[in-house]
Amino acid sequence: MALQFNTPPGWPAAPDGWYPDPNWRPDPSWPPAPEGWRFWTQTQTPPEPPAQPAPPRALAAAPEPVQRTHSRWWARLAWIPTLLFGVITYLIALQSMVATQNPILFPTLLFIGAITVPASVLMLVYGLGQRVGRDGALVVATAVVGGIIGVISAGQLESMFVPTGPGASPVATYLTVAVIEETVKMVVPVAIFLLLRRRSQGLGVVLGIAAGAGFAVLETMGYGFTVLLTTSGNLAVVDQTLMLRALLAPASHVAWTGIIAAALWRTADPRKQFRWPVLIGAFATAVALHTVWDATDSTVVQFVVALTSLAVLVVAVVTGLRSPHGAPTLQRSNAVIAPPIMPQPPAARPAPQAGPVSASGPQRVPHEVAS
Repeated sequence: MALQFNTPPGWPAAPDGWYPDPNWRPDPSWPPAPEGWRFWTQTQTPPEPPAQPAPPRALAAAPEPVQRTHSRWWARLAWIPTLLFGVITYLIALQSMVATQNPILFPTLLFIGAITVPASVLMLVYGLGQRVGRDGALVVATAVVGGIIGVISAGQLESMFVPTGPGASPVATYLTVAVIEETVKMVVPVAIFLLLRRRSQGLGVVLGIAAGAGFAVLETMGYGFTVLLTTSGNLAVVDQTLMLRALLAPASHVAWTGIIAAALWRTADPRKQFRWPVLIGAFATAVALHTVWDATDSTVVQFVVALTSLAVLVVAVVTGLRSPHGAPTLQRSNAVIAPPIMPQPPAARPAPQAGPVSASGPQRVPHEVAS
């Protein structure tokens, strides 16, 4: 009987006869092993281990902390050229539309504004150390499906529950809208968290950013087209204040949903303290910032709200990178992954060999063999 490493679902396959180094750690981008997973199984035919095991590069990586930060400067600062490119392209499209009075450029302008800030925030989060790993398709699906579900659900619920009429309080109206939109944007991330159980650290904030970006893109484009239609295509009325909203609104929606999702994924780590109060506080913070955004028409105030929201998001990301003081870096002990000690049979010794017979009698057996 021999031991063979049983690879958990989602981990790269290990070759036959591979044994981990005592200091080996799983890559943090891999999904956690199922509860009670048996990492080692017995085989009938013992593998023939090489003199120096050569595991796959992903499994034989040097010990690293659970969340790695990128050491290359371009990975940390890639969000800056992304933001600059989007803003410059946005301003060029804006000037071209105003100068030519061509409404064909209007959808292009809204799309550039809606996608610039989410892309920049994703690059910023990546530079801070949060990686998507193999969940790239899941992030894209969250942006598309989450945006569609969020916009449709928000439209239905707001028509049912938002107070209207002469006696309606503006504060109650804005607060109700904020609660509804922040709730519906989390539908897809919550489904992934509860049903798919994809709870690897760092994935939550990325999915929250994706869901907020999808919602912001559709909402901003719909809002811009509504203003354009109500003014009978008068581009002079659609001034830079409305156009600036295409940059500020996605930044705010991305930050609000990212903050809530980061707090939700934080509850999956039992080492974290005050997990549920942090989640409640994150939702309340996002709703409060959203309410202030809707309650004002001042571009300066909206800019301050967007900047504050992004700052809170960055704090949530950086805080999530830290491991609790004195806590192990893995959710499971190394003894679970390390192969158990198996009793080894004593090595066979060569039998004494009779020496050549000489005239003086048989030759003596060497001391090393005889003993």
